[in-house]
Amino acid sequence: MYVSLTALKPKGILGYIKFWSFAIPTFRQAQSAKGNLYRAVKKVNGYQCTITAWENREIMLEFMRSGAHLKAMKAFHSIATGKTYGYEAEVVPTWEEAFAILESKGKSYL
Repeated sequence: MYVSLTALKPKGILGYIKFWSFAIPTFRQAQSAKGNLYRAVKKVNGYQCTITAWENREIMLEFMRSGAHLKAMKAFHSIATGKTYGYEAEVVPTWEEAFAILESKGKSYL
């Protein structure tokens, strides 16, 4: 299973509004995406976080590069900062574990 983690912080009020205009359709896309095993969102330490689990990395990449998620990625730098990290795993991490992994291993986007 491939786990993908994100922790994003919108830039100001306008960024927050734009963030949600992309986040909601992207979550809906994940709900029906081929190979998606798990998806969850939660605010942690001021960051809007996601945990998704996929059958494999290739299926996750197909999702990432399509539809609402692709639109969100194209707008990301103008609306938010944060970190992402993906890895192979046997179990889905807890929120505490996921945020710790992002803090120590996540790729930063400023």
